[in-house]
Amino acid sequence: MSSRLPPLNPLRAFEATARRGSVSAAARELNVTHGAISHQIRALELSFNTPLFERGGKRLRLTPQGALLLPAVTHAFAEIAAATAAMTRPATSGELRITCVPALLSFWMIPRLHRFTEQFPDVELTLIASNDAANLHSRDVDVCLLYGDGNWGDCWARLWSRLELFPVASPTLLNMRPLRSIRDLRDHVMLHGDDGREWNTWLAAADAADLQRGRQHFMSDARLSTEGALHSQGVALGDTITAGSLIARGELIAPFDLTVPANDAFFVACRNEVRAAPIVRVFIDWLFAALESDPMPELQMSARTIIRSRIQKPGESQEPEAGAVQPAPSRRATRPRKREVQQ
Repeated sequence: MSSRLPPLNPLRAFEATARRGSVSAAARELNVTHGAISHQIRALELSFNTPLFERGGKRLRLTPQGALLLPAVTHAFAEIAAATAAMTRPATSGELRITCVPALLSFWMIPRLHRFTEQFPDVELTLIASNDAANLHSRDVDVCLLYGDGNWGDCWARLWSRLELFPVASPTLLNMRPLRSIRDLRDHVMLHGDDGREWNTWLAAADAADLQRGRQHFMSDARLSTEGALHSQGVALGDTITAGSLIARGELIAPFDLTVPANDAFFVACRNEVRAAPIVRVFIDWLFAALESDPMPELQMSARTIIRSRIQKPGESQEPEAGAVQPAPSRRATRPRKREVQQ
């Protein structure tokens, strides 16, 4: 196969014409004549020995060969533009717009933000609390830290951290209304940071999927449910990233010695064309370095709590009968594993 590349100017004429849908519009964009664009497209077609556009009609249409060529040309020009921007923009100065999962932004990133600003004092950050993957395609956003499955397409994404889920409550609430077993959850308000799926996952792991529930509050994200737990409004599901430091400071307690993997994970993601920009790269590198150098504190589960293998019925003894089979050892939270899912 020949490694000879087609000339650059005809490729620019082809890409602009395909994107704008007409030779005239491409000529205006590239500030050349209509005839110059037509000549360059004909030269490109001769070099490939195949037509790239179907002539006829008011709007040009790509042939199958042209449709095959266009994505590669568009991507190549985007990469050239990104590299040019990187060469002309200082690596450690400028403005950077970040969107981040609200709970992660409040409980993990902001408490550590001074470390980034001390290292890169000339970078001005705009932080937006959002878990909307549509921000990945916004020209007003540079980097997204998202909670999801990582399959967003047409962007760069890398797994930042997996996480484990477990109930959390304030010491004040547990002093007033203890949680000694799963059945005691019926006497508490259950705080949801999603549509209920994650609590369902944890209860199923605790053999308590059929638990009769009391009051429940549903909130738009885990930051609000965690705030509700901090203010003694009920029991929320915390995770090893955002709740770890709150537990270490004694602001929250994990009453049950059981954690389950979250349905999704945290990902760092951005548009392909901005990934190579130095200012974006230093922030992404800092995110991973901060996670690696600042491990989550060991979760201190309540020693008084025993998770039973089934829901206790009214009138049954709270202590296991002599010779009864004890529940299997519970699963403790471990440091989330990290692996790269998309280069």
